[in-house]
Amino acid sequence: MIINLSREHSLVSNWVAELRDVTVQGDRMRFRRNLERIGEIAAYEISKRLPSEEREIQTPMGTATQTMLSEQPVLATILRAGLPLHQGLLNYFDKADCSFISAYRKHDANGDFEIAIEYLSSPEIENRILIVSDPMLATGASLAKSVKYLQEEGDPKSIHIVCAIACSVGIEYVRREVPLATIWCGAIDDELTAKGYIVPGLGDAGDLAFGAKMQS
Repeated sequence: MIINLSREHSLVSNWVAELRDVTVQGDRMRFRRNLERIGEIAAYEISKRLPSEEREIQTPMGTATQTMLSEQPVLATILRAGLPLHQGLLNYFDKADCSFISAYRKHDANGDFEIAIEYLSSPEIENRILIVSDPMLATGASLAKSVKYLQEEGDPKSIHIVCAIACSVGIEYVRREVPLATIWCGAIDDELTAKGYIVPGLGDAGDLAFGAKMQS
């Protein structure tokens, strides 16, 4: 299932517009906060689909019956670009366990690339709800490989993928590789360059959030 959070004229669409806007992108704090906001909205929408139960809560004046989550998800993100989006999810799922994974494009001299994964820190994910965040779903290769890498540590009961902007090509790739995942997007673009960048997209989310990385 694919959910485009800005399909209806919502605040998400406004935040995506600011993420894309070259006249706004120079404000790194605002860029990070807009990613965080999208993560918060995604968390709110995902929470509607998570298992819940009624609990009796003692108040100073008596008892109240409240519907609450019956279990907490595991929030996973891909370093470093995913951190602001992850923080937005964590703001709402504030009791969640967290997983961090490094996945990046390792380029060859001819311009081709493969996805390299060098680090994983994760709690137990067997039979748990897994929510993976990455701001840009371009080719889908890094997301799919990261999810599969996580699945080697345990088999989650359900998988949600959250991104700010996705390319339709990448969505189809992830759907083939991780067919049970639900994908939540701030916006969906249709064009992907030969080098695997989304058009119109927004540029390099990691660089815009944290500064240009050193070229090796």
